[in-house]
Amino acid sequence: MKHRIIVTGAAGQLGYDVVKMFEASGHDVLACDRDQMDITDQQQCIKQVEAFCPDVIIHCAAYTAVDQAESDVDTAFAINAVGTRNITVAAEKVKAKLVYISTDYVFDGTSDTPYQEYEVTNPQSVYGKSKLAGELLVQSLSTRWFIIRTSWVFGRHGQNFVRTMLDLMVKRPELQVVHDQQGSPTYTVDLAQLVSELALSEQYGIYHASNSGSCTWFEFAQAIAEEASRHGVIEAAANIMPCTTAQFPRPAPRPAYSVMDHLGIRINGLQPMRHWREALIAFLHELKVEQSN
Repeated sequence: MKHRIIVTGAAGQLGYDVVKMFEASGHDVLACDRDQMDITDQQQCIKQVEAFCPDVIIHCAAYTAVDQAESDVDTAFAINAVGTRNITVAAEKVKAKLVYISTDYVFDGTSDTPYQEYEVTNPQSVYGKSKLAGELLVQSLSTRWFIIRTSWVFGRHGQNFVRTMLDLMVKRPELQVVHDQQGSPTYTVDLAQLVSELALSEQYGIYHASNSGSCTWFEFAQAIAEEASRHGVIEAAANIMPCTTAQFPRPAPRPAYSVMDHLGIRINGLQPMRHWREALIAFLHELKVEQSN
């Protein structure tokens, strides 16, 4: 069955792959980026959504500059809270399902066991607080919603940790990467697959979605170096050294531990996402094809 789908933030890392995934399945997709729709303008959102009349809205658009948000509070909330409210109100007007992409930053990172979907949130950064505000608005204003929290996202279409590391590894002989923050990397292609599967179901609720397994940023960087060398993406990798978060102070606090338990995926009988290292190898193959073209 063909569905009408709006994707906000369509030029972003995840949005791009979500659009591609739905189009490949033969759905009618309206890909919106800020040029097509300003989510902070409620009338514009309603007009655009009513004109297209989608069955589902995938809301990927977000203010994601984590450090900048600490000093740009109003903009972060205008986009992540008010923008999300506007999309939710518009979705309700046409009785569309809503999928809101959220983040591990809604937790404080003090746990030592993986976070489950219904645990108490306690964001420590402006970014985390603004994304949680978006979650609360979705839950209170939408009648058919999915909230998908994800973490450490990497993909072909945008800047991310894997691309940054690959770039630095060929420019510098040595790199320092923090070893005291632990989480789960997430490949946009795998996440887009889950988003498309959930969006066409009625298994509403909160989901934690990342690739299986966990690592520190340092371990992730080591894996990038090993696999990129092995698969011919780079010739020789830099020497990677562990360091502490305290050695690299940043404006926004990072969760020291943000590994997510995929309880929602399990209890709804969905397919768990593959291990992050497998996903990394798939991404590097994608990059190699891109390089050779």
